[in-house]
Amino acid sequence: MKKKLVSVSLLLLSFAAGAQNMATTSAKPSVDQEYNKWSIELNGGVNKPTRTMTPGYTTESANFFHGDLGVRYMFNPKFGLKLDVGYDQFKEKKNTPDFESRYVRASLQGVVNVGRALNFETWTNTLGLLAHGGFGVAQISTETGFGGQDYVAHGIAGLTGQIKLSNRVALTGDLTGIVNGRQNWNFDGMGNTTTGSFDGVLLNASVGLTVYLGKNQKHADWVGEEDRYKELEGRVSTIETGLIDSDKDGVADLYDLEPNSIAGVAVNTKGQSIDTNQNGVPDELESYLDKTYEKKGAGTATNNTVEELINGGYVNVYFDFNSSKPTNASLSGVDFLVKYLKNNPGKSADIIGYSDEIGNSDYNTELSRKRAEAVKKVAVNAGIDASRLNVIANGEDTSVNKNSKEARQIVRRVTFQVK
Repeated sequence: MKKKLVSVSLLLLSFAAGAQNMATTSAKPSVDQEYNKWSIELNGGVNKPTRTMTPGYTTESANFFHGDLGVRYMFNPKFGLKLDVGYDQFKEKKNTPDFESRYVRASLQGVVNVGRALNFETWTNTLGLLAHGGFGVAQISTETGFGGQDYVAHGIAGLTGQIKLSNRVALTGDLTGIVNGRQNWNFDGMGNTTTGSFDGVLLNASVGLTVYLGKNQKHADWVGEEDRYKELEGRVSTIETGLIDSDKDGVADLYDLEPNSIAGVAVNTKGQSIDTNQNGVPDELESYLDKTYEKKGAGTATNNTVEELINGGYVNVYFDFNSSKPTNASLSGVDFLVKYLKNNPGKSADIIGYSDEIGNSDYNTELSRKRAEAVKKVAVNAGIDASRLNVIANGEDTSVNKNSKEARQIVRRVTFQVK
């Protein structure tokens, strides 16, 4: 009868110490921001001043040179804000009087993603359209004519067509109009303006590139309603999954730090088995063992049971692929060993590292050593003398089907042998 009770206890303890490690090798699911918001825009092209030119002075219909550099932030897929600077150079048309002047501006503009507002994604995933407009300040300068600088305010508006080349780059074509306020000198610098409060009108046509910044796959420019529905579905799925109580302890998995606690054993508000004396054995199970072995040597029986669990491979620490950092969920395996060694100062332990079969054998052996060393470091930092811990690199574990992702997860581990 006692042998049967010990077997049952052994099975229960194995679930308490080892099963949750295999079942929760990754952190709780979370939903990150689904799209990038920042971008840098660079373009160049031609300009045409259409007003405030001195009679007899003119530029080519498509006058070089115009350049523009900006940074844009999208609050959501439909609306954003950008800050940009522009440079225009004006020169005379052939067979007209010589002049040369420059126009430099800085503008703050609102941006509307027309493509998303009109649901372009229902018929194309590569074409987009942005509308932008705002205000800024500018300087007109020349070394001929009035030979100085004229500072003006301006309003600006335009349309930017987009062709997505990749998730990181888009080709753009832009048409922009600028209206200056309180401009004192003509664009050619040769005479005063006579048109009133709103003076110079400048048109720009350019092509360029938009470079998207951020860690996510898509930028807000290309996130449509379908993508947002998928994000919402993901959030709902996360909540639904998190509210499941796998171990039936009254704490939903989303908040359960020990989602595979022993059935019927009391847990705290975080779903962890209550272990008042911190010896690695839940109080209710320990009470059962003590009552079962009330005779002399009951404590030894409990310790022997725990040692059998450790040496039997029920207590493990797991790792992600090609990683030597223990998964957060499996650190309880180290804690189990640490508590046992603290309660048994005469004991020591081998820390044995393993890897799966993917990759070079020599590399995998070294990886198994790094994993064992990482676990040893955690145990030492938890108060176990390093002299009581011996690192062994066992390399590849070939006992499972290497084509199974789940099976390979099981063998990427560190296990222990108590001596």
